[in-house]
Amino acid sequence: MDYHIFREFADSWAALALLTIFVGAVIFAFRPGAGRVHRDIANIPFRNEDRPAPADHGHRL
Repeated sequence: MDYHIFREFADSWAALALLTIFVGAVIFAFRPGAGRVHRDIANIPFRNEDRPAPADHGHRL
């Protein structure tokens, strides 16, 4: 294979594929109804407000 063939592919089709994946990820993140899921995930650290999480005491699995 020649370097120029790879370079031509990277300049055209690979760039287009990566742009398509990026636009799809942005649309997926900002789709209607996703706000509820994002708020739920953002509040994970505050779910055990009434008491601390149980201590690990250094035990490993």
